Amino acid sequence: MGIEVGGLLGLIWLVVTVYALVKTVTSGAGTGAKVLWVVLILVLPIVGPILWLLLGPKN
Repeated sequence: MGIEVGGLLGLIWLVVTVYALVKTVTSGAGTGAKVLWVVLILVLPIVGPILWLLLGPKN
């Protein structure tokens, strides 16, 4: 049994995740940092985007 997110909350979470991925890939950070953030965002679907918002590359 996993955590199931649907409806409006699921859509909002999808938008936040895609936004984090796009901003990470287009940031001025080094390649290693970009790869690390993308992996964190994808492997930790709930915690990853939150960590990115708090600690991610800033432009």
